[in-house]
Amino acid sequence: MALLGAHMSTSGGLSTAFDRGAQVGVNTMQIFTKNQNRWQQKPTPPEEIERWAAKQAETGIAPVVSHAAYLLNLGTPDDALWEKSVDALADELARAEQLGLLGVVFHPGAHMGTGEEAGLARIVAGINRAHELTPGYRTLTLVEGTAGQGTALGWRFEHLAAILGGMAEPARLAFCLDTCHMFAAGYDLRSAEAYEQTMAEFDLLCGLDRLRCFHFNDAKKPLGSRVDRHDHIGTGQIGLDAFGFILNDPRLAAVPKILETEKSDDMHEDVENLRVLRGLIR
Repeated sequence: MALLGAHMSTSGGLSTAFDRGAQVGVNTMQIFTKNQNRWQQKPTPPEEIERWAAKQAETGIAPVVSHAAYLLNLGTPDDALWEKSVDALADELARAEQLGLLGVVFHPGAHMGTGEEAGLARIVAGINRAHELTPGYRTLTLVEGTAGQGTALGWRFEHLAAILGGMAEPARLAFCLDTCHMFAAGYDLRSAEAYEQTMAEFDLLCGLDRLRCFHFNDAKKPLGSRVDRHDHIGTGQIGLDAFGFILNDPRLAAVPKILETEKSDDMHEDVENLRVLRGLIR
């Protein structure tokens, strides 16, 4: 069975995400383990960690990943922001480790005008430092490929390969690819030939074995636009075929595929997007 999920709200407690996930019929999901727009937050209470484990056992939804706060920027030349970002990533890893999550997805950062080489060096140093602060953790650090807006890094597979190449503990690092981000960055997925070429390039530079999570989003903006605007599955510039190529690729069968599309309180959009995706499985 395909691992298909969505980003689920944790309003009312982390464990409530499982009820929402079961409601829309996911078997994998993504959450925020803390407020995504705040640096500091109290530790997760032990009783909430217990409720989390019980709800996961009850629903069977696994694996689960978290998404780090959007405030992080390990690519920054600003030392104070870099230090805060390192500590925040370590905190995200600690929260995820407590819950037994597969990994923490995060955007590597932006160089803010210092250039790609300098920015990537800062990102490498930052991840290595966060790993030093979290020794022996099993939760993976999942670097997400970006759309390349502004000075954001990670929109080229070469950037991801450079980050991996600088790791003191490479076994702790893996990748999350977002279909909208890839497309916006210039990687075509719309034909069988384009899909194979894109995945072959990723495999050559980063290794398909390091691809541990997919974000499934159609794109509002055209190929190579470098603009990150998610759309519902099959309604954007990417179209349905690309998602079918990924879903039917046996090499990616064990990789969670998670929606990050807009939704209302009743989550009917998730239900519809999941229905469309399941219809593409051969």
